[in-house]
Amino acid sequence: MDAHEWLVVNALPGMGALRIAQLLARQPQWPAGWLAALPSRAASELRLWLEQPARSPLQNVIDETLAWQQSAPSRHILHRDHPAWPALLNELPDPPVVLWAQGDLGALEGPKLAMVGTRRPTGEGTHNAQAFARDLARRGWCVVSGMALGIDGVAQRAALNAGGSTIAVLGCGVDVIYPASHRDLHEQLSRLPGGLVLSEHPPGTVARPAFFPRRNRIVTGLSLGTLVVEATEKSGSLVSARLTLEQNRELFVLPGSLHNVQARGCLALLRQGSAHLACSVDDIIADLGHWAEAFIPPDDDTKQGVSAGVERPSNQEPLPESLPETLPDDLLTSLSATPTPIDLLVHATGVTVSDCQQRLLMLELDGWVSQQAGGWVRLPRP
Repeated sequence: MDAHEWLVVNALPGMGALRIAQLLARQPQWPAGWLAALPSRAASELRLWLEQPARSPLQNVIDETLAWQQSAPSRHILHRDHPAWPALLNELPDPPVVLWAQGDLGALEGPKLAMVGTRRPTGEGTHNAQAFARDLARRGWCVVSGMALGIDGVAQRAALNAGGSTIAVLGCGVDVIYPASHRDLHEQLSRLPGGLVLSEHPPGTVARPAFFPRRNRIVTGLSLGTLVVEATEKSGSLVSARLTLEQNRELFVLPGSLHNVQARGCLALLRQGSAHLACSVDDIIADLGHWAEAFIPPDDDTKQGVSAGVERPSNQEPLPESLPETLPDDLLTSLSATPTPIDLLVHATGVTVSDCQQRLLMLELDGWVSQQAGGWVRLPRP
């Protein structure tokens, strides 16, 4: 089936992801088998489109989607017969039928780990999310999350700034920025190498509360496992944790203080014995590394990094072990106590995005700069 046919199937009335998945399990022939198996209303709509597409409202769905796709080279329509379709999604009982994608499809190629957590992280939670996302990215892993406030956005920014890959699955159309304060992150995910935005909703679809739990099944379904960084006892992140277990994927949590309200959900998961304790990325790779190898070609340099734990950015030159004695004045002088977005730093310094990300990473590791909401800041030196 081609993209047009999958878009029609996705738009059939009275269906939905679960019913379509159940029908697909019967492997019907297109279109006769579908017409015979569909409920009467859906079958009538499909027959009208097959015989007189100009009269069918389903054709409007195709025309609108193709117009959106053709307006930019980074826009794609993914389905089961698309070469970039993530096969792990087919293991779900209700995988999405179609995914609208905006950004770099290369982000779908490597092993993926979902990172989720509270929208109000502590300083420690923010630091841990950045450290884990950065380390995963440097080892060739893709960070998957929902571009939400808090841990989601922190982890995805860190992965991009480390020169790695990250996928945001939205509970709205890929062209709708939600939350609005993440406009810069949405732009980076849509245009930077390794960034990708996905949604099962057509462009223009506004965010609704009911969409977010459905979104979470795709976040976890794309991934070999899920890492919960910080979560309260009633956190939405625990929905992702439950979905991870239901999907037979591995669940990891970071330990937290007994006095930290934002860590009580994580502690509860550990107490229940349903999650693995993760103190470092090595703990995660020890459990998932053998699965990750299936996503990395044997001749890919990244495989060596994942298998041996070598911290090397995907498709990047190895990072220098230390900073040179002469610091890059043009970059540091462009920073202040006010957060500066990376695109402004690139413009101010005249370097490439990749070079700027690598330099910022080295400066952060050495304590010169820090990433905060809205961009990068220069830290005071003792």
